[in-house]
Amino acid sequence: MSDSHESEPIRIDTTAAHSARVYDYWLGGTTNFAADRAAGDAVLAARPGLRYSVRANRAFLVRVVSWLAGEMGVRQFLDIGTGIPNENNTHEVAQATVPGARVVYADNDPIVLAHAHELLRTSPEGATDYINGDLRDTEKLLREAAATLDFTQPVAILLLGVMHHIPDEHDPYGIVNALTAAVPSGSYLVISHPASDLLPATQGEASKRYNQHVATGQRLRSRDEVAAFFEGLELVEPGLTQWHQWRPDLNDDAPEGAITGHSGVARVP
Repeated sequence: MSDSHESEPIRIDTTAAHSARVYDYWLGGTTNFAADRAAGDAVLAARPGLRYSVRANRAFLVRVVSWLAGEMGVRQFLDIGTGIPNENNTHEVAQATVPGARVVYADNDPIVLAHAHELLRTSPEGATDYINGDLRDTEKLLREAAATLDFTQPVAILLLGVMHHIPDEHDPYGIVNALTAAVPSGSYLVISHPASDLLPATQGEASKRYNQHVATGQRLRSRDEVAAFFEGLELVEPGLTQWHQWRPDLNDDAPEGAITGHSGVARVP
C-alpha cells in the first residue's frame, strides 16, 4: 500500500460529512456516520431520484470495466477517487474477466484508507495497490502508481464521480490532461460527472445543500464543460451520454424519466 502510514493511527472526523461517506450512504452502505446521513438526507429532499443516479453510476463502472478488460483487452486500471469499498470494485470486475489485471486505487478520505485492505484482495495472477493521496497531487499519484502499473502499456484512467470535487481554480482540465499525457496510445479515459444542465429545477438546490453540509464541496458542470475533458481524445460510441445510457445491459431497468449525469469513454490516440 503506497503512502498508507500504516504505523500511524487513522484519524476520522465523524462530526463533518465527507463525500465518500455520503456517497456510501446513498448506495445503501453502512460505512457512514450521523453527519453523513443528515447531509445525504438534506440533498435527497431536493433531489429524490439521486439514489438511482449513484447506483446507476456504480453499474456504469461495472459495464465500462468489463468492456475495457474484455473487448478492448485493457489489463491495467487507475481508479482515482474510488470511494469506500462496495460491491463490484474495479479489481473484482476486471479480474473476473482477466485474472492478471493490475489495478491501482487512489483516494484521500481517511475512512477509505481504513478499509483499503478490502481493495487489495487480488487474484493470484493480478495485482492491486492503494494510494493515499489527492487527485490534485497528480505527479505523486502517477509516481506511486508506477510501482504497480507499466506506463509503457495501455492504462484505463477511471474518474467516476470525482471531477466535480475539483473546483475551477484548481485547474481540473489541467489535471486530466496531465493524466492522459502520462499514458500511451491505446489507453482510455473514463469520466462520469454530475450535471448542472439536466435537472435545472432541482439540481441547483440539491448542489447548494450539498455544499452547505459536506466538507468536500462540488462544482456541477454542463455537457459542454464535461465534453472539454475529452478534447484531443477519441470518444467511443455512444459518445457523451448520461451514464445509465452508456451501453446499458438488456435487463437494465431505468425508471421512467431517469436522469443521471454526463459520462464518456475515450481512447488516447
